[in-house]
Amino acid sequence: MSLYNVFDIAGSGMSAQQVRLNTTASNMANANSVSSSIDQTYRARHPVFATALEQAQQGQEGAKVQVLGIVESDAPLNVEYAPHHPLSDEKGYIYKPNVNIMEEMANMISASRSYETNVQVADAAKQMVSRTLMLGQR
Repeated sequence: MSLYNVFDIAGSGMSAQQVRLNTTASNMANANSVSSSIDQTYRARHPVFATALEQAQQGQEGAKVQVLGIVESDAPLNVEYAPHHPLSDEKGYIYKPNVNIMEEMANMISASRSYETNVQVADAAKQMVSRTLMLGQR
């Protein structure tokens, strides 16, 4: 594997963690929204990642991180009896998203640290390339 592939791999990792941070931010922003029906209620979203490891083992491109898509959580929605709420349905229920704030905070911290790690990997590779080029000058 070429040292330059490290930049591609770290860059794809940073892009993937950015998607993870964006979906986490969206989940947290909608955590307190309310709806009058199950169909209109926001559902927590999570990105699905995969690596191209098989390609790397065959000597092709490095094991980049791929974002396969963003899926909605199938956890049950939070249903609350609030007959006086303006958005309550005919039975007096309101529906809240299935967003777990504690889980989202943990995801945010994990994604942030993973992003930082990829930045450090790219920086280390840059320093290695720079030092290798300086060897040729002596």
